[in-house]
Amino acid sequence: MTDTNPIVVAVDGPAGSGKSSVSKATARTLGWAYLDTGAAYRALSWFVVQRRLDLTDSAAVIDALPDFDYRIGTDPDTYHVFVGDHDVTEAIRQPDVTAAVSAIARVQEVRDFLTGLFRSIVARTEKRGIVVEGRDITTIVCPDAQVRILLTADEEVRIARRSAELADHSASHVGEALRRRDAADSRVVDFMNAADGVTTVDSTDLDFDQTVDAVIAVVQKETHV
Repeated sequence: MTDTNPIVVAVDGPAGSGKSSVSKATARTLGWAYLDTGAAYRALSWFVVQRRLDLTDSAAVIDALPDFDYRIGTDPDTYHVFVGDHDVTEAIRQPDVTAAVSAIARVQEVRDFLTGLFRSIVARTEKRGIVVEGRDITTIVCPDAQVRILLTADEEVRIARRSAELADHSASHVGEALRRRDAADSRVVDFMNAADGVTTVDSTDLDFDQTVDAVIAVVQKETHV
């Protein structure tokens, strides 16, 4: 572990904004660690689905938390997600898991549990810095981060980008799913508007490399790295 606390870059944003890919590339460029917090919600959803628990039974989900043996890599080049001995890196992206995420994420005890997990991972970071991305990172998980960014883009652009990632699904299906996810999650946390002290990076008119450069520029301005 480093002698000083790591520099934390907190990145929030709506679905399809490029949080994961941009944050991962930013961490890779800086030589820092990377944490995808959304993977934990997906992994817990996978865990709940595997146990055939009722997603609407909050008490059952909460009771399962002590058995949730979760591990995630923080090296942007060797990124894997485990639940127990199961490598679920790919499985957590399956439609049945995606469909369960919002119900799981609405349980406050789940959010509190995972927030504690995220903070412990950040505290154990051995790199000089760590890029942490998700839905409520700038306001709840890492409100004291040295760099806080809201990464966003127009809805049409976000739908187009997500459609390109999910070639097997129609644009209308992807758009409906994206809007539904944003609507469900917005009941729990505001990830569409920048809180005080949070810098907005709008990638609507930027390509991927330009977006990464814009994020790194904010990091350099705030930390002088």
